[in-house]
Amino acid sequence: MSQVDLPTSIGYALKRAATALRAAMDADLRDCGLSVAQYSALELLVQRAGLTNAELARGVFVTRQATHQLLAGLSDAGLIEIEGAGRHQRAVVTPVGRTRLTEASTRVAAVEQRMLAGLPADRRAALFRDLTACTAALGSDDADPS
Repeated sequence: MSQVDLPTSIGYALKRAATALRAAMDADLRDCGLSVAQYSALELLVQRAGLTNAELARGVFVTRQATHQLLAGLSDAGLIEIEGAGRHQRAVVTPVGRTRLTEASTRVAAVEQRMLAGLPADRRAALFRDLTACTAALGSDDADPS
Protein backbone atom coordinates (compact mmCIF):
# COMPACT_ATOMS: atom_id res chain seq x y z
CA MET A 1 0.00 0.00 0.00
CA SER A 2 1.31 3.43 -0.95
CA GLN A 3 2.02 5.95 1.79
CA VAL A 4 1.96 8.91 -0.58
CA ASP A 5 -1.44 10.54 -1.08
CA LEU A 6 -1.09 11.67 -4.70
CA PRO A 7 -3.96 14.18 -4.63
CA THR A 8 -2.22 16.13 -1.84
CA SER A 9 1.44 15.25 -2.50
CA ILE A 10 3.61 18.34 -2.95
CA GLY A 11 6.29 16.27 -4.68
CA TYR A 12 3.79 14.89 -7.17
CA ALA A 13 2.31 18.35 -7.82
CA LEU A 14 5.83 19.71 -8.30
CA LYS A 15 6.67 16.94 -10.79
CA ARG A 16 3.46 17.61 -12.71
CA ALA A 17 4.28 21.33 -12.85
CA ALA A 18 7.84 20.62 -14.00
CA THR A 19 6.57 18.26 -16.69
CA ALA A 20 4.02 20.83 -17.92
CA LEU A 21 6.69 23.54 -17.93
CA ARG A 22 9.08 21.33 -19.89
CA ALA A 23 6.40 20.48 -22.47
CA ALA A 24 5.49 24.15 -22.95
CA MET A 25 9.15 25.13 -23.28
CA ASP A 26 9.78 22.28 -25.75
CA ALA A 27 6.90 23.46 -27.93
CA ASP A 28 7.96 27.12 -27.94
CA LEU A 29 11.68 26.47 -28.33
CA ARG A 30 11.11 24.12 -31.26
CA ASP A 31 10.31 27.23 -33.35
CA CYS A 32 13.80 28.54 -32.47
CA GLY A 33 15.43 25.27 -33.49
CA LEU A 34 16.52 24.56 -29.90
CA SER A 35 15.84 21.88 -27.33
CA VAL A 36 15.35 22.78 -23.68
CA ALA A 37 18.84 21.45 -22.91
CA GLN A 38 20.39 23.53 -25.71
CA TYR A 39 18.55 26.64 -24.57
CA SER A 40 19.60 26.02 -20.96
CA ALA A 41 23.22 25.53 -22.00
CA LEU A 42 23.28 28.78 -24.00
CA GLU A 43 21.65 30.69 -21.14
CA LEU A 44 24.16 29.36 -18.61
CA LEU A 45 27.13 29.97 -20.89
CA VAL A 46 26.13 33.62 -21.32
CA GLN A 47 25.23 34.22 -17.68
CA ARG A 48 28.15 32.28 -16.17
CA ALA A 49 31.03 32.63 -18.60
CA GLY A 50 33.91 30.24 -18.06
CA LEU A 51 31.91 27.25 -16.86
CA THR A 52 33.66 23.91 -17.04
CA ASN A 53 31.90 21.06 -18.82
CA ALA A 54 31.14 19.46 -15.45
CA GLU A 55 29.57 22.69 -14.15
CA LEU A 56 27.57 23.04 -17.34
CA ALA A 57 26.36 19.44 -17.04
CA ARG A 58 25.12 20.10 -13.49
CA GLY A 59 23.44 23.34 -14.54
CA VAL A 60 21.65 21.74 -17.49
CA PHE A 61 20.81 18.56 -15.51
CA VAL A 62 22.56 16.16 -17.86
CA THR A 63 25.52 13.82 -17.48
CA ARG A 64 29.02 15.00 -18.37
CA GLN A 65 28.94 12.57 -21.28
CA ALA A 66 25.69 14.07 -22.57
CA THR A 67 27.27 17.53 -22.30
CA HIS A 68 29.79 16.58 -24.97
CA GLN A 69 26.97 15.71 -27.38
CA LEU A 70 25.09 18.87 -26.41
CA LEU A 71 28.13 21.05 -27.04
CA ALA A 72 28.86 19.29 -30.33
CA GLY A 73 25.34 20.02 -31.54
CA LEU A 74 25.58 23.68 -30.52
CA SER A 75 28.98 23.94 -32.17
CA ASP A 76 27.78 22.29 -35.39
CA ALA A 77 24.92 24.81 -35.50
CA GLY A 78 27.39 27.69 -35.12
CA LEU A 79 25.90 28.74 -31.78
CA ILE A 80 29.07 28.20 -29.74
CA GLU A 81 32.80 27.91 -30.28
CA ILE A 82 35.00 25.64 -28.21
CA GLU A 83 38.17 27.25 -26.90
CA GLY A 84 41.04 25.42 -25.22
CA ALA A 85 41.36 21.71 -24.62
CA GLY A 86 40.98 19.18 -21.85
CA ARG A 87 40.25 20.70 -18.44
CA HIS A 88 40.81 24.14 -19.92
CA GLN A 89 38.16 23.69 -22.59
CA ARG A 90 35.43 26.32 -22.48
CA ALA A 91 32.43 26.97 -24.70
CA VAL A 92 31.79 30.53 -25.83
CA VAL A 93 28.48 31.65 -27.31
CA THR A 94 28.86 33.11 -30.79
CA PRO A 95 27.01 36.21 -32.05
CA VAL A 96 24.62 33.87 -33.90
CA GLY A 97 24.11 31.96 -30.64
CA ARG A 98 23.39 35.19 -28.75
CA THR A 99 20.79 36.20 -31.33
CA ARG A 100 19.12 32.79 -31.10
CA LEU A 101 19.28 32.96 -27.30
CA THR A 102 17.58 36.36 -27.24
CA GLU A 103 14.61 34.95 -29.18
CA ALA A 104 14.53 31.79 -27.08
CA SER A 105 14.75 33.69 -23.79
CA THR A 106 11.78 35.82 -24.79
CA ARG A 107 9.78 32.67 -25.50
CA VAL A 108 10.79 31.00 -22.24
CA ALA A 109 9.94 34.14 -20.25
CA ALA A 110 6.49 34.13 -21.88
CA VAL A 111 5.98 30.47 -20.91
CA GLU A 112 6.93 31.29 -17.32
CA GLN A 113 4.55 34.25 -17.29
CA ARG A 114 1.73 32.00 -18.52
CA MET A 115 2.55 29.49 -15.79
CA LEU A 116 2.50 32.15 -13.08
CA ALA A 117 -0.35 34.28 -14.42
CA GLY A 118 -2.74 33.18 -11.68
CA LEU A 119 -0.36 34.10 -8.85
CA PRO A 120 0.02 37.64 -7.48
CA ALA A 121 3.57 39.01 -7.11
CA ASP A 122 3.83 38.27 -3.38
CA ARG A 123 2.80 34.63 -3.95
CA ARG A 124 5.35 34.33 -6.77
CA ALA A 125 8.10 35.57 -4.45
CA ALA A 126 6.96 33.18 -1.71
CA LEU A 127 6.86 30.28 -4.16
CA PHE A 128 10.41 31.06 -5.29
CA ARG A 129 11.65 31.18 -1.68
CA ASP A 130 9.82 27.98 -0.79
CA LEU A 131 11.16 26.04 -3.78
CA THR A 132 14.68 27.28 -3.06
CA ALA A 133 14.31 26.16 0.57
CA CYS A 134 13.07 22.73 -0.56
CA THR A 135 16.08 22.36 -2.84
CA ALA A 136 18.44 23.34 -0.04
CA ALA A 137 16.75 20.93 2.39
CA LEU A 138 17.53 18.06 0.03
CA GLY A 139 21.18 19.06 -0.06
CA SER A 140 21.38 20.11 -3.70
CA ASP A 141 24.37 22.12 -4.88
CA ASP A 142 21.92 24.10 -7.01
CA ALA A 143 20.01 25.60 -4.06
CA ASP A 144 21.53 29.04 -4.67
CA PRO A 145 20.20 30.34 -8.00
CA SER A 146 22.73 33.19 -8.25
